[in-house]
Order: sequence, then C-alpha cells, then structure tokens
Amino acid sequence: MTLDADYFDGQSSRRYSVTLTIDADTAHVAGDVERHCALDQLHVSERLGSQPRKVTFPDGAFLVPHDTGAFVELLSLSGHRDSLVVCAQRSARGMIGATLLCMGLLAGGYVYGLPAIANLASGLMPASANQLIGREALAFIDQHFMLPSKMAAPQQQALVTRFRVLVPPIEGAPPYTIIFRHSKIGPNAFALPAGEIILTDQLVKLMDDPDAVMAVLSHELGHLHQRHMMRRLIQSAAVGGVTAAVFGDVSSLLVTMPTVLLDLRYSRDAEREADDYAIAMMQANGINLNHMIQGFEKIGKLGGEVSGYLSSHPLTADRIARIRAAQASH
Repeated sequence: MTLDADYFDGQSSRRYSVTLTIDADTAHVAGDVERHCALDQLHVSERLGSQPRKVTFPDGAFLVPHDTGAFVELLSLSGHRDSLVVCAQRSARGMIGATLLCMGLLAGGYVYGLPAIANLASGLMPASANQLIGREALAFIDQHFMLPSKMAAPQQQALVTRFRVLVPPIEGAPPYTIIFRHSKIGPNAFALPAGEIILTDQLVKLMDDPDAVMAVLSHELGHLHQRHMMRRLIQSAAVGGVTAAVFGDVSSLLVTMPTVLLDLRYSRDAEREADDYAIAMMQANGINLNHMIQGFEKIGKLGGEVSGYLSSHPLTADRIARIRAAQASH
C-alpha cells in the first residue's frame, strides 16, 4: 500500500510531496525526498479524533499522510499497535478506570502518603528552622491572642519545678520551655515546634489541681515528642514543607503557620498518641490518673469556650474512657 503524504525536514517550513510505503520492517519515502528508515526508529503520534497523524524520523523530520484512515490501515498491516494508554484513552471503560485509579491514588496519597512524608520531613528539619518557626508563632500568638501572665511568679515556678522532676515515659524527650500567658480566648495549652509549651492562667485556675496541670503539660510534651505541630505545618504546606526540610527554607511554613494556628486541631491519631504519652508519664511517676480525668472533664464542660481558636485538644467521652481503661489495666 502506497500513501500520499507531506514531508517536512524539521529545519524549515518547506513542504515536500512524497509517498510512503512499508516493506517488511522498513519505511520508504519517495518523491521530492528519498529516504528509508527502520520502523522501530519511527515515532507515530497518538490518535486524536480526526486530526492527521504524524510520523517522526530520528533526525526530527516528519511526514503527514493525506488519508488518515488509509494510514491507520497501513499501520495495522505493518504490525503497529497503539500503547495501552492510547487504547484506554479511546475506551469509555478505560477512561472511567483511569479516573477511578487516579482518584484512588490521590486519596491514598493524602491519607497515607502525605502524613508519612510529613513525619519524615519533620525529623529532617534543622533545629534552627524549628526555632525560627517557634519565634514567629509565639509572636503571632502574643499579638492576637495572649497577654503577659498575671500569675504570681512563685506559683509559676512551683508548676515548672513540679513538671521538671517528672520522668518522661520514653527516652529522648525533646527539650521544652514552659511559657505562661494570660489568654484572651479562655483556658488553653499548646506546644510550638521549637519546644515552647504555652500554658494559660485561665487553664491553671480551671484545673485548680497541680497534678491535673501536670497531665495537661504531659499531653503537650507528647505532641512535642511526636512532632505533631511540625507535621501539621508540613502537611498544610505540602511540597513547600518538604523543600524546607531538605534545603532549610522555611518561608512556605511561615506563610502556612497562621492558618494552622487558627485551627489547631490534631488528628484523632495524634491526640491518641499525646494522650497515651501523658497516661504513661503520669503512671511512670506515680500520679493517679484521676487527676487527669478530672482535669479533662473540667475542660470538656466548657464546650465551645475551648473549641475555637488554638483548641489543641478537643475532648470526647471516648478519650476519657480510654484513660479509665488504662487506669483499670495498670
């Protein structure tokens, strides 16, 4: 079978009139241009509706057959077969299957891949980046939500000293600093990436029990140990967060930080990990878990007052039941 075609040398816009024939495993071009080329060195463009198909030579020259239908027949006779991807593009089932596969991959990447990457990247983050983010976060919080603490210095020191003597349940506990603030938004406590644990006057007053405060601080230390805040930042910044971990450029995380701080709600798994850390720390130091339960119940009774901005640990009956179960099994 011989086909009429237009030939272009790839160097100019000049069009040459040629014919194309295929003999065994070789393509022959005749007419204004004479050349031969092995079939396995040619690239045939994908089928796009009724658009002409193009045959490209290794040197960049190409030809366009006049009769697309006859060209498809010639390709079939030569043994050419479109790739599975091209075939799928022309199949309704293939398109639906590919769409479902892409959706599944995206969902799997978001649910499993992104948290795994965030966990890995947070461990690679240099200390200087954590400190910069911590400083910026604290400045943002102080500007919008906090005032200097009104708690007496001896009471602050007593709580810090009480917590310092507690033995963490896992070796390698991260360094931390307890910072007292008077909150504009009610009782709260939360941890920042560089190790700052913010404890509000209102929360200490609400607890009215130093051991309950120890439970809250232990919970926040658990968040620090598992790098939950940094992981949240990296997940929110996605690619920028990984880049920051590798190259030390934390600008993308600093941009993301205010949004994360304004809605600081960890996943159920993160809260469970922090709770388990606090439970283990209380038990390791001989502190009755009733203090933890009673403290969390007090926070839970506040409802909406603590569930808004900077609510780092929304409480549920299931979580309190988990603490009771740990108490019963100890």
